[in-house]
Amino acid sequence: MNNPEKETVGALFEYAIALERAAESLYRHFAAIFSHYPEVARFWNAYADEERGHASYLEQVRAGVSAERLSSPADNAMLQKVHYCLEAAAQAQETNIENLDEAYHLAVELENSETNAIFEFMIVNFSTEELAKAHKFLKTQLSSHVARLENDFPNPYKSRTARQHALASN
Repeated sequence: MNNPEKETVGALFEYAIALERAAESLYRHFAAIFSHYPEVARFWNAYADEERGHASYLEQVRAGVSAERLSSPADNAMLQKVHYCLEAAAQAQETNIENLDEAYHLAVELENSETNAIFEFMIVNFSTEELAKAHKFLKTQLSSHVARLENDFPNPYKSRTARQHALASN
């Protein structure tokens, strides 16, 4: 792991964007291995689209941050969180998923990790005035994003037993 005390705000942005892209990639992978369950694949692809949107939003925020601020030291606690989450995301990518329940629980773990706290920290601390107007919307969207796993997961697969019987095509 890099020495967090020497890392910059710019590096923190890179890591946070990479984390959102890693989540997107994981959910696209889930869509692929459950493509024989079309409504499940649609759910994972929609979830991945939201992660892509988070990464794009962070890129917009970063574009509005001055070069001076990007080269300043980053918050150590956030750097530690983002490094931890990137490691967890890398491990998730390497997990051999055998059924939908395993994918579901991996997504729940990822979404309940510090990933959303990192995203919120970035938008609250670095958004320009016009982007700051979107904070309330983004906070609501983050809350609903996590809740979608439980509330919007396709009905036939909401039960653990049904998810365990939905096998991945690895």
